Amino acid sequence: MGISFVRTIILYLTVIAAVRIMGKREIGELQPSELVVAILISELAAIPMQETGIPLVSGIVPILTLLSCEIVLSAVTMTSSRVRRLISGSPSVLIMNGVIDQKEMRRLRFTLDDLMEELRISGYMSVSEVAVAVAETNGKLSIFPTSENKPVTAGMMNLTIQDGGLPSTIISDGDVCPQALKTTGRNMAWLGGKLAEQGLAPDDVFLMTVDRAGTTVIIPKDKNGAAGASGRARA
Repeated sequence: MGISFVRTIILYLTVIAAVRIMGKREIGELQPSELVVAILISELAAIPMQETGIPLVSGIVPILTLLSCEIVLSAVTMTSSRVRRLISGSPSVLIMNGVIDQKEMRRLRFTLDDLMEELRISGYMSVSEVAVAVAETNGKLSIFPTSENKPVTAGMMNLTIQDGGLPSTIISDGDVCPQALKTTGRNMAWLGGKLAEQGLAPDDVFLMTVDRAGTTVIIPKDKNGAAGASGRARA
């Protein structure tokens, strides 16, 4: 039992290291070669976990070999567009100016149900609302609406909106983050004043954030275990 436990931990850490080295892509964004390597690594790791009679190195060596092949292949595809097209394929246009390319859909074995599902997920009810739809190499569909169906932006209305940037977390579940305070140019005195306005102490706060525009969001801890209502203020 102890041997199986140790072997499992070693293989578990090996697979995590291999996946981390491969990059930070989600499963749905993996290229074909990356997906194949991920599947093979999981299969190779499972065999030594279940069969203690198989040397541990028999599982680790193939995993490292596959990882090395993937790294080399990735390096080659970065420098050669021909190899990149051969391994990953090329994007395909399925809709152009509201017209479906039926021949391309048949070539990709992309059904009409699949196409309409992707359109609905992206918020489009009709093909006529789409200017261009591109099937990417990872299987996702990139959809670009026609000009009359584009959402209105502040730029179109000549409005100037102050960008607060990414909010910094000042307090997380009662714990103050000194580095975040320093990064935002604030100090403990400022923090104490903000909390005092709502009659709170740091231990009473579930989440507190502040952005570059000075907008603060304070969510108190709920005594029943859930986050309570939030408060907003400007610095």
